[in-house]
Amino acid sequence: MICRILLLIILTSCVSGSFVVNVTQTSYQAEENHNITLEWTFTTKPDNSTNSASIICQQMTNYKTSGFYHVSNGVEVSESQDEKFSGRVQSDKDALREGRIRLQLSRLRTDDSGLYLCEVKTEYDYGFDYCRLSIHAAAVPSAHTWMQRTVLYTALGLELTALLGLAVLLVNRFCALRCHTRLRRYQNFI
Repeated sequence: MICRILLLIILTSCVSGSFVVNVTQTSYQAEENHNITLEWTFTTKPDNSTNSASIICQQMTNYKTSGFYHVSNGVEVSESQDEKFSGRVQSDKDALREGRIRLQLSRLRTDDSGLYLCEVKTEYDYGFDYCRLSIHAAAVPSAHTWMQRTVLYTALGLELTALLGLAVLLVNRFCALRCHTRLRRYQNFI
């Protein structure tokens, strides 16, 4: 089924003429919990407004196709967005008027990995392009790093304890000398 859709898309784009959709980067890599901006460009004509454009961006994996971003007649259609992307996709509306689709995906997850296809349809033209996104799991601190931190914090704690102990001794000595001096003055006074 997907092969037929892609074949139809390819044939339609060959017939459509000078209208072109391009992805600015064909492959993206990022780490889990970070943000990334995916960007496509498309040709605009001075006499055509992007308000009449229909834009459909989807994530395609081996298992399913998920709606990522959808604009119909210049208006975002959030209902067609898959719930896994809900609240995580931000679009740049100014860039859209210039023929650029800039979509920031936040709080990346490993299941965000896949092929991202973006289709643009106008009244007379059609085009698409795609990119691949690979999300790697966030690095977990190793036991070696944990051990280094433990040793460092223990050493700092011991140094701080020693400094506090020295400060207490100095204050105690100062108070003892001061009390001893007052006691002598008092004894000499009597």
